Formats: sequence, C-alpha cells, structure tokens
Amino acid sequence: MLHIISNAWAAAPAAGAPAPGAAGLFQFLPLILIVVLMYFLIMRPQSKRAREQRAMIAALAPGDEVVMAGGLLGRLTQVGPQYSTVEVASGVSVQIQTSSVQLVLPKGTIGKAQ
Repeated sequence: MLHIISNAWAAAPAAGAPAPGAAGLFQFLPLILIVVLMYFLIMRPQSKRAREQRAMIAALAPGDEVVMAGGLLGRLTQVGPQYSTVEVASGVSVQIQTSSVQLVLPKGTIGKAQ
C-alpha cells in the first residue's frame, strides 16, 4: 500500500537559471520601486514646501502685509517667535500665532484690496 504514491524528487536546476537568491530580489523590486516613487512624488515636495514655509516665517518683519490661515489680511506690527500682532483695520489689532501666516503679500496690496 505504501508503494502507490511515488516519492517526489527535486529536479536538478536548469542550465542558465538564476540563482535562488536573485529571485528573491526580483520579488521585492516592485515594492522598492513603489517606495522610491512615493518619496519623489509625495515626501520630497512636502518637505520642500515645509522648508520654504519656515524660511518665510523666519523672514517676517513688522510692516509686512500678510494673509493668515483663516484668510484674514493684515499688516504685522509686532513679530515674535510664537505670537505676532497684526493690524487688520485702522486701530484694530489681533494677536495670532506666527505659524498661521500663509503668505506675505507685496507692499500696498491691502490698500488695493479695500
């Protein structure tokens, strides 16, 4: 009864076939390509944008006309490391987080917007 099922023997590797270790590398190649693609399409541009934002915030000075995260326009009167004061209308000043500044406008833009 035991001789009904024959033994399975491994075949000899074919001539010119890739080594078993190389086949493992080719299996991970698509995963490696996806990670590299994500780095260049997502992570690298995001870090560049964050670096530009930090440089813009570091260069803020009183008198700059800015747009804040909520869309409010104003002129900086005081600039601090964490909080700044922005004049949004004549005699009306608000205190904001300095990091909420989204854009520095060219001088005179607020006068044209009113």
